[in-house]
Amino acid sequence: MNRTKLSNTLRKLKLIYVVDKIRFHIQKFKNRKINRKFKENNPSVVLPPDYLIYESFQMNYHKYYTESVNSAKELVGHIEKHIQLKEKKILDWGCGPARIIRHLPTIVNNGCSFFGTDYNTKTINWCKENIAEVNFNNNNLTANLPYPDDHFDVIYGISVLTHLSEKMHYNWYNELIRVLKPEGIMLLTTQGDNYKTKLSESELEKYNENNLIIRGKVKEGHRTYSAFQPKLFMENLFSNSTILEHIQKEPQNNWIPQDIWIIKK
Repeated sequence: MNRTKLSNTLRKLKLIYVVDKIRFHIQKFKNRKINRKFKENNPSVVLPPDYLIYESFQMNYHKYYTESVNSAKELVGHIEKHIQLKEKKILDWGCGPARIIRHLPTIVNNGCSFFGTDYNTKTINWCKENIAEVNFNNNNLTANLPYPDDHFDVIYGISVLTHLSEKMHYNWYNELIRVLKPEGIMLLTTQGDNYKTKLSESELEKYNENNLIIRGKVKEGHRTYSAFQPKLFMENLFSNSTILEHIQKEPQNNWIPQDIWIIKK
């Protein structure tokens, strides 16, 4: 049985959470030495609880913190092609345990202000207690943010749409557009054509017909809830905005990159 069939079977049997929790403990055990070494070499780095790291990324301190500095710099590079990051308001939508946003005050600075929002209460509580340079908000799955219209110059969401239903794609996109300023920039990532290899035959057939593919039967927003987005579906989603860039990187070794969409209101 391949991974796709196994995943879908576990969802039907309602065992996906159990298997994912086991996977967390396996990763934690495998990475115990390198994680211990990271803490020894970086005693001043404040880290989230292990499961919060795993839930949003991987159970690896180096990847969560050090490699994410490069990810944050790459993100800034994409955004700066379209807007000058000076005295701007920047929102990390679905910020998780601040993997990216915690680095931006150092990388960007320049009078900008930084905000992060996420539906995970434990994650946001940790962020509020440990990341002083960012204003954090605990949203819920409903697309409703406590910000006024036309508030942010830049919004980005890294692998957030990838865990939402079709309805929530539209609801959240509309809410993000509401709080984005005119001429503001939004960057979102999706599981596009690079992920076709992970689809079953029936899923691939629907995907090639430009249908959003959803693997649910779990709590929406959780890492095990997965969405795959064809190009035309995303173009339709962004129909009232200007698409500035659609970036598709080539897979390398075991790394499958998500698509990057950059739009302007």
